[in-house]
Amino acid sequence: MSLAVSLRDTLEKSHALEIPVFESDIRGERLAANGDTVDAAVLIPVVERDTPTVILTRRTDALPSHPGQVAFPGGKVDPIDDGPVSAALREAEEEISLPRHQVDLVGTTDLYLTGTGFHITPVIGVVPPGIELVPEAGEVAAIFEVPFDTLFDPANYAEREIEWQGRMRRYHEMYWDDHRIWGVTASIIMNLSRRLSAVKA
Repeated sequence: MSLAVSLRDTLEKSHALEIPVFESDIRGERLAANGDTVDAAVLIPVVERDTPTVILTRRTDALPSHPGQVAFPGGKVDPIDDGPVSAALREAEEEISLPRHQVDLVGTTDLYLTGTGFHITPVIGVVPPGIELVPEAGEVAAIFEVPFDTLFDPANYAEREIEWQGRMRRYHEMYWDDHRIWGVTASIIMNLSRRLSAVKA
């Protein structure tokens, strides 16, 4: 069974289960109440190696939202896109030169509303090894890979808590080399991790 087929089967089985997930950032809830949200999508590119890895990026410090943070390639769903899957593939092609025809689509997983008002659909796809990835200089400072089992193991994440505008906000984080994986990206990872773990249990 190929990696894409295995992941697709696991994801489909997980959607039949009641799994608690992170749905939004505190600030996002307030934006949603005012109707100030924007549809967006990210691609979770899984590289089909002997030991599968996941491609992540570090955003440039010049970006207006989430500067310098680790992220999956992605962005807003534009009018030219045929929905979030199309947007995720287009953004990955623009940001890291990942050809959309090289992505074996697995499916989508839980939506997440960010504190900056982006309603994100995570799209999972499997890609072959050896693709030459090139960062878009204005958006991407670095491209790197993390082993799949490491990235989606909840034991590798520390849970933190801070006070924000009178409310306690919880978030998860982990470090891979010099990269801090936290915030929106960590929430998306934790959601998918819970789905994968629920089916394996």
